[in-house]
Amino acid sequence: MSLRVLYDSQAIAARVEHLAQRVAAAAPNDLVVVGVLKGSFIFVADLVRALDRLGVTPEVEFMRLSSYGRSRESGGTVRLLGEPPAAISGRYVLLVDDIADTGGSLDFARRFFVERGAAQVLTCVLLDKPSRRRVAFAPDFVGFTVGDEFVVGYGLDDAERYRHLPYLGVADSG
Repeated sequence: MSLRVLYDSQAIAARVEHLAQRVAAAAPNDLVVVGVLKGSFIFVADLVRALDRLGVTPEVEFMRLSSYGRSRESGGTVRLLGEPPAAISGRYVLLVDDIADTGGSLDFARRFFVERGAAQVLTCVLLDKPSRRRVAFAPDFVGFTVGDEFVVGYGLDDAERYRHLPYLGVADSG
């Protein structure tokens, strides 16, 4: 399988800086950034460093959700794996994920934090794929909007492969 570069590392870095500026303008400096594992880990690291350059001092937490397993298709049921992030009541939360696809995981996570008393929950995704939405969900901050292509790299995987790539790519058939 060969990969076609969709967004190179320079385009991603520029977009992360832009997203950090928008988040910094919309949220308090002491917000809690919660990354959805595994796909968001590289994006979260770059985003919180960009926020720091703007004077934002976020607390960083992670949560692990499962709806895909090792498949390319969501099973439709979202589950929280492991312990949830602590001390959310009364805090501003920026929920960060690699992609908004069906919308199920982010909708689940947003409701999870609202039910635990978060003052506000904003959502930020590197990629938005609205053509696949099954749940009425619109991210607050979007890096790139993509079509119905399977994207890998920069944390996104295909059966745990390609997360390490410094760019976002699409598998070419042939």
